[in-house]
Amino acid sequence: MNDYFYAMSKKDLKQYLRELSKKQLEEQITDLYTRFKEVKEFYDFAFNPKENKLMEECKMKISNEYFPVGRRKKAKMRRSVAQKYIRHFNRLGVEPSLVADIMFYHIEIAQTYSSEQHIKQEAFYKAMLKAFGDAIEYVDEQGIRKEFKSRIQQIADEAKVQNWMNKLGFESLINR
Repeated sequence: MNDYFYAMSKKDLKQYLRELSKKQLEEQITDLYTRFKEVKEFYDFAFNPKENKLMEECKMKISNEYFPVGRRKKAKMRRSVAQKYIRHFNRLGVEPSLVADIMFYHIEIAQTYSSEQHIKQEAFYKAMLKAFGDAIEYVDEQGIRKEFKSRIQQIADEAKVQNWMNKLGFESLINR
C-alpha cells in the first residue's frame, strides 16, 4: 500500500460529503465526470441507458472474435473480450438478465464456431466450461435461472453433440 495516500473509509467519505454545500458537491461531481472515463460512463449510462445499443455492440465484438469481419481472417477466440464486457456491464448496473444473455451468448457463438472448425486446443474447452460455470453461478445468484433454463440445456446438449472433451462437465454443472 502506498503511504502517500490516506485510504478514506466510507464513513469518513459520508461525513466529508455532508459538510459540503450543494454547489461544492456539484463542482466535485462535475470534476470527477470530466477527469475519469469510468465516472463519465457511469453517469452517461445512468441518465441514458442505451442497453440495446450496448448489447448489439457487445455481441458484434464477441462474434468478431470467432467470425472476423474485415481484413483479419483468423479467429482469435478470446474469452477475455466477453469477460471485459461482463465486468463493464456489472459496474454500470446493467439489468442482470442482459448480463446473463451475454454470458450465454459467448458460449453459444463459440459452439457455433467449433461446429464449423475443429478446435484442438484444450484451453478452449476449459475456458468454455469455466464460462458456463460462471454463467450458471451468476443466474443462480440473481435468481433468474428459470429464465435461462432452455439455453443452459441447449449449451450442454451441444457440447455432447460436438463431443467436446469435457461434455460431462457441462452436464454436471446443470445438475448442481
